[in-house]
This record gives sequence, C-alpha cells and structure tokens, in this order.
Amino acid sequence: MARATARHILVSSEDKCEALKAEIEAGRDFAEVAKENSSCPSGAQGGDLGSFGPGQMVREFDEVVFSGELNKVHGPVKTQFGYHLLEITSRS
Repeated sequence: MARATARHILVSSEDKCEALKAEIEAGRDFAEVAKENSSCPSGAQGGDLGSFGPGQMVREFDEVVFSGELNKVHGPVKTQFGYHLLEITSRS
C-alpha cells in the first residue's frame, strides 16, 4: 500500500492561495506561512498532515499527493473545504 507524508495550507480564496504560493516560492518558509494563514487545525503544526494512504484524504488531495513531484508546492487545489497549497514531503 502506498503511503505519503504531506503538509498543506487551507484558505478560503484562490487569490489568497496564489499569493501565499508566490511568497513560498520567493523563499518564505512553508511552515511559517501555514501557521500564519491556514484555517485548518494542522496549521498550528506548520500544515503537517502526517502519514496517510490513498483514500484517507479527499480525492483532489490524493490526485496530487500520489502523483505530484516531491518537495514542490502544488496548488491551488480546490476541495469542498476551500483552496489548498500542498507539499508532498515523502512517498513510498
């Protein structure tokens, strides 16, 4: 069974998501941006979602986490919860 670890930032708008992605790509720390901006409780841990397998997160997450490039910021990814930036930290 495949496993992945990832972290994310959840915000309410695509524009906000794009602005935060630009900050991270310009050198800001993902975890700091998550702590300051994410509306998900995981934001307090820098957006860390821990380890999970396929089907444990919403479909839109799975599509990115189990196929996207590692250690790169992906998004905005729209789900029923809002807009996410995702960073896949490992996959096996």
